[in-house]
Parts: sequence; structure tokens; C-alpha cells
Amino acid sequence: MKKIFFVLLLLTLMINADAQDQRTRIGIVGLVHDHVGWILGMKSDKFRVVGIVETNKDLAMRYSKKYGFSMDIVFSSIEEMIEKTKPQGVSAFTTILGHLDVVEKCAPKGIHVMVEKPLAISYEHAVKMKALADKYKIELLTNYETTWYATTAESLKAAANGDLGVVRKIVVHDGHQGPQEIGVSKEFLEWLIDPKYNGAGALMDFGCYGANLITALMGNTRPVSVTTVTQQFKPDKYPLVDDEASIIITYPKTQGIIQASWNWTMSRKDMEIYGTQAYIRTVDGTKMILRKDVKEAEQIATVELPSGHFKDPFTFFTAVIKGEVDPKNDLSSLENNMIVVEILDAAIRSAKSGKTIFMGN
Repeated sequence: MKKIFFVLLLLTLMINADAQDQRTRIGIVGLVHDHVGWILGMKSDKFRVVGIVETNKDLAMRYSKKYGFSMDIVFSSIEEMIEKTKPQGVSAFTTILGHLDVVEKCAPKGIHVMVEKPLAISYEHAVKMKALADKYKIELLTNYETTWYATTAESLKAAANGDLGVVRKIVVHDGHQGPQEIGVSKEFLEWLIDPKYNGAGALMDFGCYGANLITALMGNTRPVSVTTVTQQFKPDKYPLVDDEASIIITYPKTQGIIQASWNWTMSRKDMEIYGTQAYIRTVDGTKMILRKDVKEAEQIATVELPSGHFKDPFTFFTAVIKGEVDPKNDLSSLENNMIVVEILDAAIRSAKSGKTIFMGN
């Protein structure tokens, strides 16, 4: 009798503790994207992970041991996770092809969604996802590592304030030695190098960063044209997809160049913005170079995120869910990322056809 009483008391205490926890309830769908370690490794007073969807139980167990979560919160389907844990938002770490399914399952339940970059595998999927987000009035965000760079915030601010004059050329470099070369997980690699699940290779994996940043610098306007050249330097390692891509995006007064690569000597995520009065070259997340006059030397600066700027995607997502932040026109926003996917879609078609794709009205 005492044992039953003790068990009931323990359950009551657990239920009360859960009810008193005011942190936003976040669900995770998929563990096959290595970026999932970002949220699993975070300790936050703003949100908590209440459920994880992963059918590969060996993979889930591996992450459970690494990050210390209970296998009791791991479910085999999105529907079961939603029913059992009642998440307010879901962060997707599936294949890019899987993003549409996550939105289809979550949007009708009023659950907000954040996916890892890019938003969708095709513009057709992006349109369907936007229609669901609009119909059910959920926020649909896309996360990029570079969104949380201090140099990104400073560059966007300088361009918006007119400190650079009229922006004429933007060059964005993103990539690394290659997914196999840097040792991504087996589960990540399997779909990353398969166009069925990723859409393309380096073009999709890293081209999206440049499309995201250039779209923001251009005030979330669609480009005039997209021209792309892809190459396959390592067919033995990446037989189905490109490992090198260059994308040229034109606007009425500006040209953007995206260099996406699985062949860099080392990892890099940086950009150059050339205006009629000055230019900026970012080095990494905190270091940047500014030159304002032909007679002056380059100025090297270390910058920090502005006061009040979010430092990670999940705290930002939480604030959006709570209605504390309007993400419209943000780097993570649906407005921006619909254009990003349209650019990527055009880039894939351009590479295949060898022709410039004009975006039209």
C-alpha cells in the first residue's frame, strides 16, 4: 500500500512540475541532420525539448547517450509525438525532401515550424508549404548558421543605412572540403549526396546561404535572372550530385555571385559587398574588413551582435512562437526564403540546361 502511495505521489509531483514549467515546448522531427546537435546541446530557460521523432532507434540511442535525453521522449511518428507531448513549435532536422511532410503534419494543428536551410527541395514544395502556413496561420522559419553572425548583422545594417552607397556587387563564399572529407555522420551523408532528398549537391547545401544573404541585401526582391555553372570534381565520392557550383544573380543595379563548394581548402562562410562609396569583406562571424576611401587602408574590425539581437535560432523561434517578435522580412522569414528556393530552383534548371533563367514577373 505504501509503495502504491509513493508511486502516486511521485507521479503527482512530476505532473505538477511539468505544469509549472513555463518554457516553450519544442518538438524535434528527425535526427538525420548533424545540425541537430545545436539544439540538443543547449540549456535554456526559454524552451525545452519535449519530444523527438526518429524511426532509427539506434541513431536515437546514440544521441540519447551523447546528450542525456530519455528514450521515453522518442517517438516513431509526428502524429504520436504531437498527441503525447503537445509541442508549440517543431524544429525539423529531416532531409530537405522531408520538410513538406513536417509542415503538412504540424500546420493543421497550429504548430509553428522551423526547418534547417534551405526551406524546401523545390519551389513547388515551397509554394505548398507557404499555402499551409498561411491557411493555418503558423510561422514557418528557416535557419541558417550565418544569420547569427555579428558580421552578418553589421553588413546588413551598413547596406541598409546607405553607408556603402549603391550596392553594385555581392560575392558570397560558402563551403568546405566536402561532407565525406570533414566526416559528417553516415545518416547525414546518405541523403546529403542524393538529389532525391537534397535536390542537388553543393549548389543546394551551400548555395542557399548566398541566396539568403543576397535576397536580404536586395530588400527581399526577386532577381531578374539566374545563371549557374556546376561541376563534379569528385565523381568517385559524389557520383549523383555537383560538388562545385557558381551562381550569378542579376538585379537592375546589382550583381550577386554565389560560390558554393565541397572543394575549398578549408571551411569558409564569408561575403564581400561592394558599393559605390565603400566595401565590406567579412572574414568570419566576428571579424570584418571595411574600406571607405581609395586613399585609405582597409580597416579591420571585430564586431559583436547588437544589444537585443538573438544569438541562436531556437531562442529566436521561441520568441516568435510567443508573439514577442515579428519575423517578417528577417533572414529566417518565409518572405525571404520563398525567394531563396525560387533562386535555387532556377539555378538547378540553369545548370542542367546551360542557359540563363529569367525570373519574369
